[in-house]
Amino acid sequence: MAASAVFSHPFWFICSLLLSAALWIRGRRRWHPEACPVDLTGKTAIVTGASSGIGKWVAHDLARRNARTILACRSRERGKAALEEIRRSTGNPQVHLRILDTSSMASVQGFARQFLKEEGQLDILVNNAGASGLPHRITEEGLELLFATNVLGAFLLTNLLLDLMKASSPARIVNVSSVAHYQGEANVRFLTGEELPKSSSQAYSSSKLMNVVLTSELARRLHGTGVSANALHPGLVKTEIMRSYPWWMRLIFNLCGLLFLKTAKEGATSTLYCAISQEVEGISGKYFDSDCSLTLPLALAEDPAVGRKLWDAAEKLTSLASCQRKE
Repeated sequence: MAASAVFSHPFWFICSLLLSAALWIRGRRRWHPEACPVDLTGKTAIVTGASSGIGKWVAHDLARRNARTILACRSRERGKAALEEIRRSTGNPQVHLRILDTSSMASVQGFARQFLKEEGQLDILVNNAGASGLPHRITEEGLELLFATNVLGAFLLTNLLLDLMKASSPARIVNVSSVAHYQGEANVRFLTGEELPKSSSQAYSSSKLMNVVLTSELARRLHGTGVSANALHPGLVKTEIMRSYPWWMRLIFNLCGLLFLKTAKEGATSTLYCAISQEVEGISGKYFDSDCSLTLPLALAEDPAVGRKLWDAAEKLTSLASCQRKE
C-alpha cells in the first residue's frame, strides 16, 4: 500500500501526528547533563527515593561527578541493588545506602539523626521520594498516608538537616513536584484525613501543590543563608509511580509510555538542572518546567499567607520543634 494511501486514513494520520508530537516533546530540552562539566568532588548529596526511576538516575549522575552520594531508600533490597549498580557503573566507592521511609516521621528522624552523626556537610538535598494512588489510610502518627509520604516526610527531613546545609553553603534543596499541582488544593485538612480529596488524582495533585507552596515558603525563610530551594516538574515519565494503581491503569500508562513518556533517565534532567547547573546558582523559590525553563506555578503557590498557614500546620503535625530539640 502506498504511503499516501496509508496516511490518508484518519486513524493513521492521527497516529503520525501523535508520534511527531511525542518525539518533539521528548526532545525538547534546553540543558543536557552530559554537556554539563560540573565536578562534585568533596561534595555530599542525599537523594530520596533513589532505588529506582528518576531518583536512581539523579543519584547515578551525582555519583559519576564524584559526589559522596547517599541513597535514601525505603526498601533495603531495592536500595542495595541500586547501590551496587551505581558503584559499578560510576566507579565511585563513596555511594552509600541509608534506609528512609518518608511516610514515617520516626523513620525520618532516625535517618536525620544518623546522617548528622556520621556526616560533616550536606551540599545537595533532592527530595524525590513520592507515591501516587495509595489507598486512603491514617498512619500510626495520625497522618494521611499519601500526604505523609509526599509532603510531610520531605518537610521534616529538610528542616532537620537545614543547619548543616547552612554551614555547608552554598547548598541546594531540590523538591520534585509535578505539573499536576495546577489541579491541586492546599487544604491543610488533607494532611490528617479530616477532609478527603475527591479522588486519588486530586490527592496526588494536592500533595504536589503543597510541595511547591512549602518550597516557596522555605526559600523566603532561607533568604541570605546561601541555601537555595527550588521545585520542578520532571515531565511525563515512565517510572514505577503507578505501581499502586489497578493493573488496567498500569497497562494503559505503559502503552502510552511507548510514545509519550520520557525514560527515567530523561526525566532526571530537570532535577539535575536544579541540583548542579551553574545557571541556577543564586536562584531560589522558583518552579522549573521539564525543559529546565523557569515557569510560573499556580498563583497561590507563591502566596505568603498560604505558605505560612501550610508551614505552621506541617510544623505542628511533624512535631518539628521537639525533633530539633532532640537533635
